[in-house]
Amino acid sequence: MLPAIEVKQVCKRYGSLRALTDIDLEIHTGEFFALLGPNGAGKTTLISIIAGLSLANSGSVKVMGHNVITQYPQARLNLGVVPQELVYDPFFTVREVLLIQSGYYGIKGNTRWVDEIIERLDLTDKADANMRALSGGMKRRVLVAQALVHKPPVIILDEPTAGVDVELRQTLWDFIKQLNQDGHTVVLTTHYLEEAETLCNRVAMLKDGKIIALDSMQNLIGKMTSGNSVRLRLSPDCLPSALHELQISHDGGICELRIENYAQIEFILTTLRSENVQILEMHLQQPDLEDVFVNLMRNGRKQAK
Repeated sequence: MLPAIEVKQVCKRYGSLRALTDIDLEIHTGEFFALLGPNGAGKTTLISIIAGLSLANSGSVKVMGHNVITQYPQARLNLGVVPQELVYDPFFTVREVLLIQSGYYGIKGNTRWVDEIIERLDLTDKADANMRALSGGMKRRVLVAQALVHKPPVIILDEPTAGVDVELRQTLWDFIKQLNQDGHTVVLTTHYLEEAETLCNRVAMLKDGKIIALDSMQNLIGKMTSGNSVRLRLSPDCLPSALHELQISHDGGICELRIENYAQIEFILTTLRSENVQILEMHLQQPDLEDVFVNLMRNGRKQAK
C-alpha cells in the first residue's frame, strides 16, 4: 500500500545549526501516528517541509506518492495541516473563511461539508461571527476546520489542543477519531503525552533533529520493564526479609517493590502467604509513554523498528 507520508534522508540546516539530520520516516495510510519531542527537536521544521512550506537541504518527501517539491499542487491537495500558531484573517466570518479556503483548493459547492465541519466542531453559534471576535479556543477550532475543508486523506495536527479547554479537546478528538476510522491518516504532535498514548498506534521521537525512537506504542512502553512495580499495604506492616532486595520505598504504610516480570508477582504473593502477611491493598504500577519519553530524552539511545 502507498505510504501516506514518505520521508527519505531529509536534512535541514539554518546556517551552522542542523535542525534535521538524515530523517527517514514512513507513515502508513490510515495510521494515527505521533511525532513527539521536546521544544526545538525539529518537529515543526519537519512538518513545514512535509507541507512544502520549507525546503530541505537534501532528501525527499512524498505525500500520498506525490513529491512535495516537484508535484506540490497534488501533494498539498492530499494534505491538511493545523499549525501550532493562531494564524487567521480578521476581516471575515468563520463561514467565509472556510468557503474561501475551499476556493483556494478549487472546490465549488462545498457548503454542505463546510456546514458539517462547523457543526462537528461546535462552531454553529459562531459561524457568522468575525474571526477577530473569537476566543483563542474558537480560533483554534477554525484552524482545524480550515485544514479539513478539502477532505484531505492526510491530516497533520501540530499541538492542536495547546491552551484549550477540556470540552474542545473532547469534541476535537471525537471528530478526528471518526475521520481516522473513515480512513484518514492522522499525524499528531503534542506535549500532552496521555493524548498520544490514548490515540496513536505508532510513534516517532525526535531529539536534536534526529529520530531516536520509532516503534509501535505498545512496543515502546513494553520495553520499559524497569518501570514496573507493585505497591502493597500489608498487615502486619512488615516486609519479609526475602523481599527486601526488591523494595523501592516504604512510606505511609505503602511498600513499593520493583518487578522485572510478571512471574515475580507470584513469588511476592507466595512469600507473603508463607510469612502470614495479609495484603490489604495491591496496585500494579506500569510505565506509560511519559516514562518512555523522559528515559529516551535523557539517554538518547536510538530504538527503531
